[in-house]
Amino acid sequence: MPKLTGQLVIATHNAGKLREISALLAPHGVECLSAGDLGLPEPAETGTTFVENALIKAHAAARAANLPALADDSGLCVHALGGRPGVYTADWAERQWFEGEKGRDWYMAMGKVEGLLCEIGPKVDRSAHFACVLALAWPDGGEAVHEGTVQGSLTWPPRGQRGFGYDPVFIAKGMAETFAEIDPEEKHRISHRADAFAKLVAAQFGG
Repeated sequence: MPKLTGQLVIATHNAGKLREISALLAPHGVECLSAGDLGLPEPAETGTTFVENALIKAHAAARAANLPALADDSGLCVHALGGRPGVYTADWAERQWFEGEKGRDWYMAMGKVEGLLCEIGPKVDRSAHFACVLALAWPDGGEAVHEGTVQGSLTWPPRGQRGFGYDPVFIAKGMAETFAEIDPEEKHRISHRADAFAKLVAAQFGG
């Protein structure tokens, strides 16, 4: 597998995600550019798994920019719901087409999960995990995948004002507070994304 050096395209149009990934890779001498800054189109995420969707985005960016590219796909998997919402994690927070990302209703999405768990019964298994897949792709078609998870359980009602998405109802294993209650730095240290990045850095840079 070729090693990352020089420029790397981050297959995202999200400036916040670009900053986060750039900070993680900067110590290794990698310069990150975003697909948004390069004007690359966003491919349709037609996969049925996190791995498939991450690879779709990474390969599309690598081909379009003729540079190595990194993409991620992540979500919440509730064990009693057969792994749902999974790759449809964001879709459960429905929005109107004109509202953009900020129009997603995450409280409604959390409520959908809780409603389905309540339908199963009061003794339902409330365990869940967040999953993150990081996919690297090279212009010649080469690829590498690194998967990270953080195990935990769901609580109700939502608690905390930090974090985003389903963070207010997710309690990581061994903790008492939700992801939306703990310090963001602590969350980043134990998160599914941190797990996946540790594996990527070890594979690419021997760290």
